[in-house]
Amino acid sequence: MDTLTLLTHRHSEKKLTYPIPDESQLNQMFEAATHVPDHARLQPYRFIVLSPEIMPDFQRLLQAGADELNLGESRKQKAETICQNSPMMIAVIAQLDPDFEKVPTWEQLACASCSAYAIQLAANALGFDNAWLSGKWLESNAVREGLDCAENEKIIALIAIGTCTEKSTPKPRKKSLEDLVEYL
Repeated sequence: MDTLTLLTHRHSEKKLTYPIPDESQLNQMFEAATHVPDHARLQPYRFIVLSPEIMPDFQRLLQAGADELNLGESRKQKAETICQNSPMMIAVIAQLDPDFEKVPTWEQLACASCSAYAIQLAANALGFDNAWLSGKWLESNAVREGLDCAENEKIIALIAIGTCTEKSTPKPRKKSLEDLVEYL
């Protein structure tokens, strides 16, 4: 698949199964993530691979986060569904340094977000499907402690990765290019 096709046809798939990336493929994805725009080369991110063996424990963390933040039973059920439909996840964690004046925290967060997207694109290029998952529970103490987050860190994405056996049809975008682009 050429690069432009990859960029213009990427969409999320949330019902995933095996196969999943092996260590070599994961390393290629992480290599891609380190080549995003990065002012001052801070690399303000880190990654945690949540292997299939850890997914039941991670489901319990998400559910504990839902309880902690009073997100309700529907969020607890969603945690179960997400973890059962994701044989592997990669947690993308932004490491923010508010004292680094040359690069404001919003820009550090943008860099970390770009690294998450690079992982998604690299996964697609390697033949894997994925989805960027987020939610309030990522701010819970349960999940933050489970992923060993420091005070200056923010979990910005859980990227579910695997293989989709039944591809979904991408939903049309809400806005057309004409609504988004202006020429001066």
